[in-house]
Amino acid sequence: MTLISALRRRLIQGVAAAIALPSSFAALAQAPARQLRIGNQKGPLSILKGRGTLEKRLAPLGVTVKWTEFTAGPVQLEALNVGSIDFGDVGEAPPIFAQAAGAPLAYVAATVTRPQSEAVLVPKGSAIKTVADLKGKKIALNKGSNVHYFIVKLFEKHGLSYSDLNLVYLPPADARAAFEKGSVDAWVIWDPFLAAAQKALDAHVLADATGVVGNRAYYFSSLDYVAKNADVLAIAVEEINKIDVWGAANKSEYAGELAKLWGLPKPVADLSVGRVGYGTSPITKAILAEQQKIADTFFELKLIPKKINVLEAAGAGIA
Repeated sequence: MTLISALRRRLIQGVAAAIALPSSFAALAQAPARQLRIGNQKGPLSILKGRGTLEKRLAPLGVTVKWTEFTAGPVQLEALNVGSIDFGDVGEAPPIFAQAAGAPLAYVAATVTRPQSEAVLVPKGSAIKTVADLKGKKIALNKGSNVHYFIVKLFEKHGLSYSDLNLVYLPPADARAAFEKGSVDAWVIWDPFLAAAQKALDAHVLADATGVVGNRAYYFSSLDYVAKNADVLAIAVEEINKIDVWGAANKSEYAGELAKLWGLPKPVADLSVGRVGYGTSPITKAILAEQQKIADTFFELKLIPKKINVLEAAGAGIA
């Protein structure tokens, strides 16, 4: 056998051996890198982004992180629905509308309740002194939002019905303008808009959500991502809660960072930070039971087209 023939034979044997590699090894070699695409609003997630700690925690798992900033929760959920992001933060109401519209939503985590962070405002010197005085008055709020649910339950608590409400549906910026002009009698709003109105307009809090509704914030993903990346999401929740723990212990510094993000004076952020609840934990059935009450209320008010089961938007293994 010539040298060339021997080399050709070895080459053929090498190729055959490579073809016969174990399928598990071949699959490992071709496995795509994992990614966590986060949609964030200006808030705790933005601070987490600035810290860079999530990227460090996920690097050993081969997971990269991509950030995209959004102006509001509903837009984030639209991005989730079309597969552009894997994770984001949102208030109580938008996930309910998303699930009712068929989005592949999965609740991942929730903050502690924050009832003082939403309230009914009236102008300084207003003749409206009690919740009962709101009957028939023009009340501005963002339709289908967390404060929409709040005002319904507030009226129920004080013996009033939904028909007693005279709601004017306006987004926060337009609602503030109407409130300043006196075009509406009251405004139902959340922080930091609430704190800004208190500081800049000397608006009076008629009632906050204490003893009425919880007002949590939620972190969401898709059902498919939760099923395949539970380890990644668990780390994300841990890192978010670390920001909460730090914020609770360093409120002035936390307020300073939020003031820059929001583009608001620090005293506004101080007021908001001083009354918010701190703590984020994985989702539970008990927490989703709270969401179910909101969903049922929105269905009764014909704000969503069909009755939904919130538990269908829960990942596997919730407590």
